[in-house]
Amino acid sequence: MRLNRMEQDKKLRPRRKRIGESAQRPLRSSENAQRPHTGEHEHRSHFHKNDRKGYTDRKESGERKDFAPGKRFEAKKGFRHNKPAPDNSGITRMIDERKKKFGAPELSKGENVGIPVKEVVRLNKFMANSGICSRREADTFIQAGVVTVNGQVVTELGTKVNIYKDEIRFNGERLKGEPKVYVLMNKPRGYVTTMTDPHAEKTVMELLRGCNARVFSVGRLDKNTTGVLMFTNDGEMAERLTHPSFDKKKIYQVNLDRDLKQEDFDRILTGVVLSDGMIAADDLQYIDAVDKRKIGIEIHSGKNRIVRRIFESLGYDVKALDRVYFAGLTKKGLKRGEWRFLTEGEVNILRMGAFK
Repeated sequence: MRLNRMEQDKKLRPRRKRIGESAQRPLRSSENAQRPHTGEHEHRSHFHKNDRKGYTDRKESGERKDFAPGKRFEAKKGFRHNKPAPDNSGITRMIDERKKKFGAPELSKGENVGIPVKEVVRLNKFMANSGICSRREADTFIQAGVVTVNGQVVTELGTKVNIYKDEIRFNGERLKGEPKVYVLMNKPRGYVTTMTDPHAEKTVMELLRGCNARVFSVGRLDKNTTGVLMFTNDGEMAERLTHPSFDKKKIYQVNLDRDLKQEDFDRILTGVVLSDGMIAADDLQYIDAVDKRKIGIEIHSGKNRIVRRIFESLGYDVKALDRVYFAGLTKKGLKRGEWRFLTEGEVNILRMGAFK
């Protein structure tokens, strides 16, 4: 029988050797029928599994040239898809513990807690809020007889007025109590809190565009410290939040250059001696279960650079410092450099001093 051209080529052409196939290739089914049974499994998967080189083997042996060191995958060395996110649960726990201790409402939700704003205030306070003078100067003007309430001259100190209903005039000019403004910012790194500083490249006031009220910062954060910063034109509120006698707490997240030793941990809680006296933290916690360089510290002192000075006095370098809590306020929902007005509920809580 005459064979066609394709059959002749197939018969004469040597069979190609498969990748990873040994010299003793397994018999085809037709040959298997003639070969005596030995009890060995000669299925293709037998040599495919053990003899054939896999993807990883070829990469490690250098047969995959595109995986040569210094190329694309070298730049991703150490990358893991399942790398766990940083554990910040410790600092959140400190904030929650501080809030639960006083049982006050949650500020970040912005609800109105129903504490009414005082409508009746002393006359000297109303005048001071109008921005024309201080309270002490207002008392002098009242006694001089240059202040009228609803058309009547008032000279008695301690007189109270209704900020919405009464008409108050000073030297014939009607006064309007300046509306109180309360602003919360998540301060970014590189900005100073000084209102006007000719030597500063950037000030926080540059970030308050859109806020037309004349406000000032409540306390300060140094140039390289980030986090919660409040602004207001309410001097009385600012004093309550910053004066040491009111004991308002601040919580910072600190990143150190090395692990904080247990002996230094204990010293910070008992007190360290600085150039301006002894200072002790109100609370101190490791906020990461593994990384002992990440610390949460609670403190009420308002001294300049106090947190940095505490750690520097023990030989540590503070790599990053972030204020995450101030008198009940947090930066929740605010990105770096963003700001917002406090809600009425938040202002009322600050007024009644619900949070320390």
